[in-house]
Amino acid sequence: MDRTARTVGGIQGRRDPGAPPRDSRAAPHQPKAAPGLGRPGRDRRAGPAPPEALRANRLVTPATLLRWRRRLVRRHWTYPHQHGRPPIDAQVAALIERMARDNPGWGYQRIQGELPGLGHKIGASTVRRVLTGLRIPPAPRRAGSAWRQFLRTQAAAVLACDFFPVDCAVTLRRVYVFFAIEVGSRYVHILGTTANPDGPWTVQQARNLLMDLGDLTDRFRFLIRDRAGQFTSAFDAVFGGAGIQVVKIPPRSPRANAYAERWVGTVRSEVTDRTLILGQHHLRAVLDEYATHYSQHRPHRARNLIRPARRSAPGWPLS
Repeated sequence: MDRTARTVGGIQGRRDPGAPPRDSRAAPHQPKAAPGLGRPGRDRRAGPAPPEALRANRLVTPATLLRWRRRLVRRHWTYPHQHGRPPIDAQVAALIERMARDNPGWGYQRIQGELPGLGHKIGASTVRRVLTGLRIPPAPRRAGSAWRQFLRTQAAAVLACDFFPVDCAVTLRRVYVFFAIEVGSRYVHILGTTANPDGPWTVQQARNLLMDLGDLTDRFRFLIRDRAGQFTSAFDAVFGGAGIQVVKIPPRSPRANAYAERWVGTVRSEVTDRTLILGQHHLRAVLDEYATHYSQHRPHRARNLIRPARRSAPGWPLS
């Protein structure tokens, strides 16, 4: 009986393999953390998660969602968006700019009144907006007497004269060329060539120039020259009698007579440096032919590539 009791006791004392261990049975029950925005394994009863944890577990921010929506709407509606009035044509704007720069005394309404004659009808406020965008001030401030504007206005009434030397090829004899140029039209006058330019010879060439100009003498008001000894008081008196004022440039300042000096550089580079000059008569024949080409056929950038016809209207712009 004792054996049976031990067997029964042994059976009763045997642990079920599927039962949890005795220590876990004695421990209190701990529920599993429910899935959510909190940290894994965190009990809901422990309170809400801190904001840092929420920000760490977010995929996007509200600003990103709103940006995605704006991008989606922008891609969906593809029609062009035009705000305000249509822009003014580029050619009309260029025309307004040119009229304002070439005519400093013209205001907004004057430019507006000139445009219909060219086939453009716009308002004065549009003219003001175009000029303001180009940083061109209004007419009273724009009508200043700058040197470039002054010379451009006076160009048709200016003559310039000067000498330049040429050495003959064989004898190395130096021959001096006396010329005059009309600044407005770029027409060149070869007045003479000589080995001994003195005062009386220069005065005679001045008289010949006035005879060559004829009725066109009244067009000119100024003659620019340097302070060489060949230009005497009698030379100035010849032009003074014709109503032309002689203007002397400062000493040792050839740039003050820039148009005459520029022609000297041109005739040297295109003629005298490329030709063997045999004598004074040969030089005069070559220069007369080149002056005809220069005054009737050669285009000039300062005159918009227009040939300097002698009877052209005054007022060509200067470069």
